[in-house]
Amino acid sequence: MKVDILKSSYRILLLSGSMVCCISGISADDASGISCWISPVPGSPVAYVDPFIGASTNMDRAGTYHGLGKTFPGATTPFGMVQVSPNTVTGGDNGSGYSHEHTTIEGFALTQMSGVGWYGDMGNFLMMPTVGKFCPVAGREDGRIAGYRSHYDKGSETAHPGYYSVHLTDYDIKVETSATPRCGIARFTFPESDTSRIQVDLARRVGGASTHQYVKVVNDSTLAGWMHCTPEGGGWGDGAGKVEYRLHFYARLSRPMEKVCLWRATIPEGTSRHLADIGSDAYMIAIRDSAEIIHGAYELEGDHIGFFAEYATSGHEAIEMKVGVSFVDMEGAKRNFMAEVDGRSFDDVHLDAVGMWEKALDKVRVKGGSDNERTAFYTALYHTMIDPRIVSDVDGRYVGADNAVHKSADGYVRRTVFSGWDVFRSQFPLQNIINPAVVSDEINSLIAIAEESGKGYFPRWELLNAYSGCMIGNPAIPVIADAYVKGIRTFDVEKALRYAVNSSDMFGTKALGYAPEPLSVSCTLEYAYADWCLSRLARACGDDSVASEFERRAQAYRNVFDESVGWFRPRKADGTWMPWNPDDSPLTREGYGCIESNLYQQGWFVPHDPEGMARLMGGKPAAISALDTLFSKTPGDMKWNAYYNHANEPVHFVPYIYNRLGAPWLTQLHTRDICRSAYGVGVEGLVGNEDVGQMSAWYVLSASGIHPSCPGESSLEITSPVFDEVEYCLDDRYHKGGKFRIIAHGNSHGNIYIDHALLNGRPYDKCRIDFDEISAGGVLELFMSPIPGLHWGTD
Repeated sequence: MKVDILKSSYRILLLSGSMVCCISGISADDASGISCWISPVPGSPVAYVDPFIGASTNMDRAGTYHGLGKTFPGATTPFGMVQVSPNTVTGGDNGSGYSHEHTTIEGFALTQMSGVGWYGDMGNFLMMPTVGKFCPVAGREDGRIAGYRSHYDKGSETAHPGYYSVHLTDYDIKVETSATPRCGIARFTFPESDTSRIQVDLARRVGGASTHQYVKVVNDSTLAGWMHCTPEGGGWGDGAGKVEYRLHFYARLSRPMEKVCLWRATIPEGTSRHLADIGSDAYMIAIRDSAEIIHGAYELEGDHIGFFAEYATSGHEAIEMKVGVSFVDMEGAKRNFMAEVDGRSFDDVHLDAVGMWEKALDKVRVKGGSDNERTAFYTALYHTMIDPRIVSDVDGRYVGADNAVHKSADGYVRRTVFSGWDVFRSQFPLQNIINPAVVSDEINSLIAIAEESGKGYFPRWELLNAYSGCMIGNPAIPVIADAYVKGIRTFDVEKALRYAVNSSDMFGTKALGYAPEPLSVSCTLEYAYADWCLSRLARACGDDSVASEFERRAQAYRNVFDESVGWFRPRKADGTWMPWNPDDSPLTREGYGCIESNLYQQGWFVPHDPEGMARLMGGKPAAISALDTLFSKTPGDMKWNAYYNHANEPVHFVPYIYNRLGAPWLTQLHTRDICRSAYGVGVEGLVGNEDVGQMSAWYVLSASGIHPSCPGESSLEITSPVFDEVEYCLDDRYHKGGKFRIIAHGNSHGNIYIDHALLNGRPYDKCRIDFDEISAGGVLELFMSPIPGLHWGTD
């Protein structure tokens, strides 16, 4: 029997057996002969998502050491703890563990980071199905060291939200993965073989290695254990990120193990296990040559260990491996397992994962646009809902920044992966609209980390409680201030204000009125903006004294503007300027007083006072002329460059400065161009690192026709939408309007300019909209034209 059943946005194709078992929720384990193929219904938001967009770390194709999107294509759930994804590379600056141009796969890990540089982390519990002789190392893709990695059929590689599949050609094994929030599941379909094997390397870690591991055979189908990852084993920043965690697992196989073996390799005392070490041939050969199977052992602890289960399989025989994980303890991993995957088949988990994504993606609905534009949009929306991920167990327990076990209070969910320098710009402003509870969770998590750690200030780039020190500024402050002014106040605002003041006093311009070299201009401008946000938060709390002090500090940007050269200029601690030699191109030289940018790019970052910035530059016409020059010199492909460099965050507000300077038609022109040129379909559909949702959130908002120019203000800028209609579904716990719609009448690739507008049926002449109007629900109608609207929105 062959029946198609449409259930919401996914299709279930039953090849045999009773369809009642699938549509009534009965597990496939309880019905013999049932095989399900599940795929999203064409035209649904889930069907438009392509997880391969951005899935490359290739530096050559990017034209820069930063690489491309660095996303992963594997299975996950919205903001879930687990990401079951293929890994093609260990070592180098490959934070996702995967790059599409690679021709082999070395395994499938349970945790991945999305869109990050600095070498990444996680990539733990690497599973690999094999046949034939056991090998303890992955080997090299070019074959110079043999290992268990396998070539794969690129044409067989398939992914949609909550699902990934590939055919490993060296072993003739089909691999499928899916996930729940705290558990991963893999289905391996083996050929006929006497030595079919599922092996797990517990030492493997993106950017390094776990430094100590433990495994115990619980029964003939279950194993449990943990991996301890420390800075000595590399990872985030090759150890400089100071990340330390212990990931516990509880794993069960669908078929009892005919043979189970534990193995270990010898790591000589004093051996370095940082990135360059574990990526070397010598290290891999040492592991291979020292590895030994511990026959008869059912429990093992060591510095580099793993295990495998071995079977005799008939052709096309499927074996499932389900794994619950916890950052708390082994009991937590088991509890997560029992709550989320016990008694459930791969197809059950897959179907639920797709359903979770259907609900999540339905928060923003678009009409119009091309298929490629809808693919870019919904994939971007998907990428914004990977982090900040949950890190607490089903019972609310989590490991705090004091290394003690806590239980979430007041209903908030503990979260991690806060890429602050990136995500305050677009990612959190987007989540303020569609996922305000996630924003509340993250702010509560940041406050708790400041308290638990005893530091009393906020981390700027947090990963698993670590104050990694990555990047600059005080980005937690804009996130908190922006949430507060937009009605998200489910956190202790007095503590937030206290820790914000501490953050600015410790990392800011208090001592000199500016930040001296190194990175003088970037730091001064970022600190000045965060101080302005702090003043807004203080004013809202009724603390006028603090508000006034930080309003004063917010003007620090003026102290690194040199009138003699007419631009921002790095300054030394003694007050003197750094050299300025026009022959050395100081404006466009990357790193001169700036981080991951140049003075021409960073100098526009005065979001809280664009009018004051323009006056320093000689007035609005002069500032607009300088902006025009910036965009005119930008390459058409918008990959990494010295002008408008959309591949990195410092310029992400720049197109919206035109709105603030009275030329909104130029904001409309450039945002439409960026949406067309910097975002696309395919692996290279992102021009730069995805950066934990930031790159994608910029597109979601801008393609909708709204985007902040200054988070911490209550308004958003209006620009030219890519789509004819966009509908935001609001969370009634925070926003009472139900839905907010943006309609672009007469929209096309030629009609990109706003001629006039209506808000809830009434003429609207502003190029900005207050967030209260969005929160209250309603309709913003934009009437599009091929001619710049030189009078609309200019007041």
